[in-house]
Parts: sequence; C-alpha cells; structure tokens
Amino acid sequence: MRTKTRIILTVSLILTLLFGSTLTVFAQEPESPQVRITQVDNSKFPNVTVYVSATNAAGEPVGIDSSTIQIYEDGQLMQLVDVKGGGNVTTDEIVPVTTMLVMDISGSMDKNDKITGAKEAAKSYVSQMRPGDQAGLIAYDTNVYTVQPITSDTAALTAAIDGLQTGSDTAMYNALMEAVTALEGISGRKAIIVLTDGMDNQSSNTIETVIAGIGTSGLTISAIGFGDVAASGQAGLDEAGLKSLAEDAGGLYAYASSADVLKSLFQQQSRALQSEYQLTYVSPFTLRDGINRNLTVALTDSPVVVEETYNPGGVLPEVSTTSWPLFLSILAVLLILLFLPGLIGGISGAMRGRKAGTSGFGLGKPAQPARGRIKLK
Repeated sequence: MRTKTRIILTVSLILTLLFGSTLTVFAQEPESPQVRITQVDNSKFPNVTVYVSATNAAGEPVGIDSSTIQIYEDGQLMQLVDVKGGGNVTTDEIVPVTTMLVMDISGSMDKNDKITGAKEAAKSYVSQMRPGDQAGLIAYDTNVYTVQPITSDTAALTAAIDGLQTGSDTAMYNALMEAVTALEGISGRKAIIVLTDGMDNQSSNTIETVIAGIGTSGLTISAIGFGDVAASGQAGLDEAGLKSLAEDAGGLYAYASSADVLKSLFQQQSRALQSEYQLTYVSPFTLRDGINRNLTVALTDSPVVVEETYNPGGVLPEVSTTSWPLFLSILAVLLILLFLPGLIGGISGAMRGRKAGTSGFGLGKPAQPARGRIKLK
C-alpha cells in the first residue's frame, strides 16, 4: 500500500512539474514591440503625418494592428484620416523612403579591406529598394563628394558605389551637412545612414550644427560604426559621438565587427524603414504659431506609449479670422506710438520757431536779417 501511494505521489509530482512548467510558458505574455516616432512631416499643415516604427529588441520589424495605434496631440485624441505602411506588399500601401547613404572613404577604410565590405553592404541596401523608393550617395574623406544625387535608378546607384575609392582624412560632419541640404526639398519619409570607421578630424561642422541643420524637416540619421573600438586617438571609433548623433537625430546606432555583420545591418535598416507606418491626421490647432506641440503614440492592446514634440512652424504667429478686430486695434496703437515722437517733435519745433520770429509752417512774419554797424573814421 505504501509503495502504491509513493508511486502515485511521484507520478503526480512529475505531472505537476511538467504541466506546471508548460502552463507557465504559455502564460508568459508576448514581448511588447519597441515603438518609435521616427519622423513628423508638417509640410502640409494642418495635415500632420507621423511615421512610426515597431521593432523587437533585436531591431527587426514586427507587425502590429494599425487599428490599435492612437495618436494624441497636446493630450487630445486625433482622428486618423489616412493609414499606410507596416510592411504591406500591395503597391497602394507602400510608404516610399528616400535615403542618403553617407560613406566613409578615408584612408583607414583600406585597412583589412573594409572598403570592399562597405561597398557590398551599401549595394545590398540598394538591392532591397521598392517601387517609389529613392536613394543617393555621398562619400567623404577630407572633402565631401556627391557621387550620386537622389535617384530611383538602382543600376546608377550600384555603379556609383562600385566606383568609390579611398582617400585621406575624415570629415564626417561636413558630409552630413551636405546630406541634410540635399534632402531639404524632398517630401515624405527621408533618412540618412552614415558609415564611419574613425574619428572626425577635418570637419568645420559639429554634431550641434548638424542637428540644428535638420531643423523642422524631421529626417533621421542612423549611424553605423565599422572601426576599432579599442584603438585610441584618431584611429579609434567615436562611439559616444555616434550614439549621441543618432539619438538626437531620431535614428539608431549599431556597430559592425565584420563585413558580414555590416551587410546584415544595412539590410536590417532597409527592412525597418520599409515597415514603418504612415499615419496622417488633421490638427485641430490650425495656426502656425511656432509653439511646440506634444505628440503621444499609444497602442490600445499594449502598455507601449511613446512621446515626441513637433513644431508647426511660423516665424510670426498667424491670426485667426475671429481675432482680426483685436489684431487691427493693436496695430493701430503701435502705429500711433511709432509716429507720435515725430509729431510731437514737429510741433515743438514750430513753437520754438514762432517764439524766435520764424515759422516752420509758413505762418507769421519772416525773420529780419541782423543789421551790421558801420564804423566812421
């Protein structure tokens, strides 16, 4: 009897451990996606387009139900008027991406034939371009070279990449400023991916001037380091600077330890950009008042909440039609204050002239010339 009881207890314990562990595994909630607001396009304000990226911890895009995405502006829930993207394969849902590839061709890229790995990585990115996507190529050493302006011609881009040759020192920030300028007139989702293997030692620009140059355009800069993190001085990789640059410019930083990893990172960047969601709403606050607006993106089925700010632009505040009477009254007062000193000065001058026997306004008698004295001998 005791033996039978012992067997039953043992079997029960095993079943409890087995199924208990299984139940625990099934009870685990799926990992929440890492959601980021990558760009805010207000070029058609009050229409505001927000680009949202959803990835896992490894940086790979993950699909989310677009109907669960909510956008708040200054705490007020917005009604989405257009939703696209998310990696859908239908042409109508594709969100075109314009990318400027900024490639390091300094002399150190010859070491361990890094330049060949960089070319292959860049070409793999170009090979994944879809209809509507565009890209350009800027290379830099001491100088900055626009090797290929923005185009959708993948053959031209591939040829431009193949033609890259190494040079001398590094002027990365100058190249980034050139890339920002090249993307200024382009609408939609736009991004810069910069590759470097060392410290910047030739630029007249800095991280601060690059971030200031982006302004309200909303483009992102992602950085990939392909150098020696253990080296010191100019031969080392400025990981802290690259991380700061990517964070301030809304992008991501990654490190490539080999040519294979570098190629994988470029391809991952392409997948992540192509899977972003494009969400458009009409802001109820329609004045370009130059004041930052708070944006919040939340998922209804997840605790994920991300926040960002954008500026609608406007050097001078716009005036609503209901405020015109007040605006005109203020303008009239300002004009009076502007001309009042001159008016008072003119009246004062006229009064002084009257007292001296002259009139600044043509009134009264003209002043008589002083009579001289003649001395007789």
